[in-house]
Amino acid sequence: MSSFIEPIRQRLIDGSLNAGKAILDIYNSEILVETKDDDSPLTQADLKSHQTLVAMLEELTPDVPVLSEESAAVPFADRRQWNRYWLIDPLDGTKEFIKRNGEFTVNVALIEDGVPVFGIVHAPVLETTWIGEHGHGAFKITGNQQQSIQVRKLPDPNQEAWKIVGSRSHGSTEFEAFCERLPAHERVSMGSSLKLCLVAEGSADLYPRLAPTCEWDTAAAQAVVTAAGGEVLNAHTLKPLLCNQQDSVLNPFFIVCGQQHQNWTEALTDALSDSLANT
Repeated sequence: MSSFIEPIRQRLIDGSLNAGKAILDIYNSEILVETKDDDSPLTQADLKSHQTLVAMLEELTPDVPVLSEESAAVPFADRRQWNRYWLIDPLDGTKEFIKRNGEFTVNVALIEDGVPVFGIVHAPVLETTWIGEHGHGAFKITGNQQQSIQVRKLPDPNQEAWKIVGSRSHGSTEFEAFCERLPAHERVSMGSSLKLCLVAEGSADLYPRLAPTCEWDTAAAQAVVTAAGGEVLNAHTLKPLLCNQQDSVLNPFFIVCGQQHQNWTEALTDALSDSLANT
């Protein structure tokens, strides 16, 4: 994979930034919102970013298929044949975009055999980009400054409160039940895949996503987290989250962490048991 990415890495970053610029052109003008079949919002920024990214990827890697949130659906019978493909979310956090709070991202991931092995998460308003590559670490670019990042060791809750990331726009009873069972902690609310990036850079300890997401929402940031030494785990099995394993592109509930720990694994089990008992 490294030899595949190496000659085009900077062009992938530049292309993601160009998609971000296209988004900002619309962000700074009137935002027209449509509604998709699943009742989620769609803007011209989603579509413009999609077009920018797909054109870039088709030019750089014409033999690698691209799956985007804004693409036509690809049957699983076809997708399951893909050993390598690009998975993109042209505008992750459309609700945050509409609210104009800046907490939205451009997500570009390379998937190999179901594993996100390379990812770019670019936040246009924040002028910050997170990049992760399997075997080569993760780093963060803010303006002209680049720094290596890694997850932090989970602190002793008797000495320092854990930092738990929650969704800005999508809460759940399972998330509340999980937090109730944790030791001392504080919560940080954030939109889009920025939540995973907070764990990757050591600004937060856990991100339990106990509400629906799709694979394109998470794959790029998952690559950043794992390259930074963390894990993105299926909340029910505590095994790594994989892509392209079934007809649906919906993720199972998952948790993002720097390390596994008995306190939070027990809290997770209890929270999910409660939700199952109430269904």
